[in-house]
Order: sequence, then C-alpha cells, then structure tokens
Amino acid sequence: MTEIKDYIVYPDNIEIYVPPTMPAKQNKFYKNLAFSICWLVSKFAIRAGSTIEKVNMDGLKPPYIVLSNHTQFADFIVSFRATRPYNFNNIATLDGFVGMAKIMEKLGCACHRKFTTDISLIRAVHKVLHDYGDILYMYPEARYTNVGTTAIIPDVVAKLVKKNKVPLVTMIHNGNYLNAPFWDFRQYRKVPFKATMKQVLTAEQVQEMSVEEINEVIQREMSYDDYKWQKENNIRITEDFRADGLNKILYKCPHCMTEGKMVGKGTHLSCEECGKVWEMTELGEMKALEGETEFSHIPDWYEWEREKVRQELLDGTYKYEDNVHIYSLPGVEFIDLGEGKVTHDLENGFIVTGHYNGHDYRIQRTTKSLFTLHMEFAYKKLNMSDNFDVSVKDDSLYCIPSQKDVVTKLMLATEEAYKIVKEKSAK
Repeated sequence: MTEIKDYIVYPDNIEIYVPPTMPAKQNKFYKNLAFSICWLVSKFAIRAGSTIEKVNMDGLKPPYIVLSNHTQFADFIVSFRATRPYNFNNIATLDGFVGMAKIMEKLGCACHRKFTTDISLIRAVHKVLHDYGDILYMYPEARYTNVGTTAIIPDVVAKLVKKNKVPLVTMIHNGNYLNAPFWDFRQYRKVPFKATMKQVLTAEQVQEMSVEEINEVIQREMSYDDYKWQKENNIRITEDFRADGLNKILYKCPHCMTEGKMVGKGTHLSCEECGKVWEMTELGEMKALEGETEFSHIPDWYEWEREKVRQELLDGTYKYEDNVHIYSLPGVEFIDLGEGKVTHDLENGFIVTGHYNGHDYRIQRTTKSLFTLHMEFAYKKLNMSDNFDVSVKDDSLYCIPSQKDVVTKLMLATEEAYKIVKEKSAK
C-alpha cells in the first residue's frame, strides 16, 4: 500500500492513545446526550427547517447499511432523527475523535484512519450488523463535499455491501452544503434542509447481484449536485457574504489562467492578476460583471480546474514542492513536528520529510496507493489553517502550506494522478 522509510520517533514521555477499531454497542444515554448536543449546535444552522423523506423504508428494520453523503456537521442531527428509535454505529475517522474520544467510543463509533487499508474495519462492520443487529452508518466519501457534488466513492464499498448481505439504504442531504459550504462553513445561510432516505437494495437483491452491479447502484444513487438542486427549487440565498472564501475551491482564473490570486468576498469573486470580477447570484450561479461568463455553474468551473490539473500531469509540467508546518496525529492528540518539506508528482506520489526529536523522517504514499486526499479549510484544531494530510497505517501528517489556495489543486492532482496510473496499469 505504501512505501515508508524512517518512521517518526516520538519521545517516551508522549502518550499516544488510539481508540479501538472494534465498536462498542451504542450506549443509549450517550446517544440521547449526543442528540441533544447536536441539536443545540445545529439549531443555529437549521433556521429554515428540515424535512426527511423516506422512500421504500416501510417495515424495514435493522440490520442494514446506510450510505450518506457528507456536507456539514448538521448532517448528524438529521441522521439521528431519521434512524430513531434504532441504534446505529458510525464508521468515524480518527480526526473526529480528537478532543472527544471517550464520547465517540460510547456512541459506538468505529475508528478508522482516512484513506488507509485496515482489515479490522471489515470485522467492525460485521460486528455491528451481525452481532449487534444494528444499523451501520457510513460516509463513503470520507469528507465534506468541496463543491456540493459527489466525491469519489471507492469500489471497495460495494464489496463491503455484498459481503454482509443486508439491505442497502442511501441518505442524500440537500441544502446542508448550501447552508454552510465547506469553504465557508462558519457562516450560515438561510437554506432549508431536505434529506431523502431510500432503500435502494433489499437483502435478497444484494445476495443476487454482483459486486459490479451493486457498485453501479451505489454510484447512481449517491449522485447529487446541490447547486442544481438550489436552482431547480428556486432557493435564493440573499446573505451578503455568500461568496466569502469561494477562492478556496475556485482558485484558478479562467480568464488569465493565474492560480492563487482569486479573492472571494461578499457576493463577488475576483482575480487580483487580471481584475476580472464575477458575481455569485442569489441562485448560486456565477455571472461575469464584464465580458464572457466562462462558467455559470460552480461545479463546472471546479471540474475545469480538474481537467487542467490532469493535463499538467500528462504533459509532465505538474510538480508540487513546498516548505510546510507539520503536525502529526498518531493517536487522538496532535503533535507539533515543526517545519518540513512536501513534494508531490505523478511518479512518486507524496513524500514528506522533516526532522523531529533528533531523528530525520521520510514518509511516502505512492500514487497508486492514494485515490484522493483529505484536506481542511480554516481548521480550528490547527490554528484555523488550510491544510492537507498524508496518512499511513499508524500516523497522519497534517501539512500547512506556505502557499495560498493550493490544497484544492493538490486534492484534484491526487485523484487524477491515481486515475492515470490505474488507466496505464489496465492497458
């Protein structure tokens, strides 16, 4: 899976606690407590109300698997409501345990490190479904959506569904992303929430279908586009900060092709290099104040950036190299490793190097071992930084770049590099 040279050596006085991968049966007291806390936190976001539509769910009881898209924190409160009164266990990533490990364990969360291979996850899923007889909740995209559309869902999810032979349910949240988009999730827009909970496969269908057929169903049923949904439902976002931070995902100017010079502020996105300005309308569309509107649909702009990154990879001009500040997450507490260096290219993937506790370290994730990249915007746990992390089996290195608005391009480059290597291997 990975190539690892020279592990990080931690001082003896640092205690590293990693939560168990095997989930406990959900504690009802902590479940109700978590519901109350989530409700209190989310009530500031859900100002326009929320609805839950259930399709093909009549008479369905646990055990079954729920695959949900992930748009913001308020997803959890909607999920709590949708599954009551039944117990459910979440597959949760290690960073979600930071600062609340014991509560997460009481809630029956199974701990997993993002984008790494862990055979214990298969046993955890089996325990929830077949020993506890409860609902298994998974967010297969493993991160908040960048642009209100579906991120990569790995094929292994279909294998997991096939192996366990229980009904498959999808939960698609609409409006949650528009309410607090990942690139500006600390400001709430007044947007109604709509969740659709749908049984897409019965246990009998799962047993009869191939993994490939199940995967086709997952990819189709998990497809969503919040900006398209917004326009179709004529949902107007009138807040005067609706474009704040939009440059974090729309980092490349389609007029002059400059990167890292975009500024999202108020209701406008502008390029500091060429001066072109676009308005983000109340219906979530982009409109150039002068000249051609290259992309009115925000996901189209984002996918154009992806195409440009792919071309750089193919013609050999892509190369990321930066001096970064690194924090590691071997357990549930971050450790400051100081300054380091990161490189990323098609041939080698990610290489992270640095010096800590009197030892040099070097960690590599090859291109073929990493299908996407976890990133954060304004991450409160690490000084409100934009960052990305490179994970191996026993550690995650969170890297804070010195360059502006590069993490989205890095994620796109990771995904496209993986596809290119996979395509070459298939040939």
